[in-house]
Amino acid sequence: MISTVTTKGQVTIPKRIRDILGINPHDKVDFIQEGKKIVLVPVRTLLDMRGAVPVKPGGDFAKERKAAKQMVAERIVDEMT
Repeated sequence: MISTVTTKGQVTIPKRIRDILGINPHDKVDFIQEGKKIVLVPVRTLLDMRGAVPVKPGGDFAKERKAAKQMVAERIVDEMT
C-alpha cells in the first residue's frame, strides 16, 4: 500500500493496516528501525488493559494496590542488595 507524505511530514495509515494492528484515533504508534526498514508498532499502555481482569466481588482496590506496591518495593530492595 502506498501513502503520500504531506508537506508537514504526515502520512495516513491505510484503514486496512489500522484494522490489522487495531489502531484507533488518538492511539500512539512507535516507529522502529530494523536495518533499512521502519516498522510501525502500536503502543499499548496500562489504560488499554483496563477491564481485562475481572473484579472479585467484595474486592478492595486500594488494598490490592497497596499490596502490589509493597511487592514491587520489596523486589527493588532485593535487586539492590
